Amino acid sequence: MVDVATGGGKLRLALGLTLGILLIELAGGLYSHSLALLSDAGHVLTDVFALGLAWFALEQSRRPADQHRSYGYQRVGILAALVNSAALIVIVVAIAFEAVRRLLAPEPVQGGVVIATALVGVAINVFVILNLGGGGRNLNLRAALLHVTGDVAASVGVVVAGLVILLTGWLYVDSILSLAIAALIAYSAWGIVRETVNLLMEGTPAEIDLKALTAEIEHTPQVTGLHDLHVWALSSESMALSCHIVIADTSLANAEHVVRDVEGRLCERFDIGHSTIQVESCHPCGEIHHGANAHNHPHKVVFSSARPAPPRAAGSSAPRR
Repeated sequence: MVDVATGGGKLRLALGLTLGILLIELAGGLYSHSLALLSDAGHVLTDVFALGLAWFALEQSRRPADQHRSYGYQRVGILAALVNSAALIVIVVAIAFEAVRRLLAPEPVQGGVVIATALVGVAINVFVILNLGGGGRNLNLRAALLHVTGDVAASVGVVVAGLVILLTGWLYVDSILSLAIAALIAYSAWGIVRETVNLLMEGTPAEIDLKALTAEIEHTPQVTGLHDLHVWALSSESMALSCHIVIADTSLANAEHVVRDVEGRLCERFDIGHSTIQVESCHPCGEIHHGANAHNHPHKVVFSSARPAPPRAAGSSAPRR
């Protein structure tokens, strides 16, 4: 497993090299009049976004929660991803428009410059892949590695297009490849949009099987019921859960052991690092409907993992709920 400092260093290096590729391909595309090369530069821009967000997420993981952000600052990355994906869609539209225009009126392209520029991009990206290859199970590094690997494939396609132009003079391949790269960018951008919208809507993370998770909790010894279950994501890599469990009448210490057992198994099997579990016994509220905007009702909690309140002085009245 790569620690935060090592992963951050690798991502900074990869980000710097990828920015270099972007500038090289942008200059080469403008000089050679190759739309395919410019389109690949647009695809490299998606890598810059991905690497930048991965590095940002690692840096934010060091930042502790405070009184203004009790969950920390992980969701800043989600907002940035949404903005970035919107920018990518604009790039796709621009590439597609120019590709169609060039299909109608092809422009001369310098195939040799296209090949040389794309090969430089391939070489640097291969180095980035080898550098990020030691990421192990680190999700940020694995996601960044996937983006860069996709860019190598696109750059190889640009090299092939340059060879076709150099050997046959068939200029249409430049525009056709540009449309293919635009489709690849659009696919990546749509995936980002779909994931970020689901996160912002507090949707259940795609990797969570609610049936399996429910069964895991219900099969816990002494747990006789489960309701008001919610699973959501604080960021693309941090998940939270809240639920009510009903257990047999028992001591507070034993109830806390049950909660800790559930929390440990949820963390180990489903990678849920933040869980809030309310324990109920003689006054369960499971028969009350718990849906959106329908669970704001009073609860009488017998057991919880918090410390018990001190005994009330004689003659004092209970506060009104």
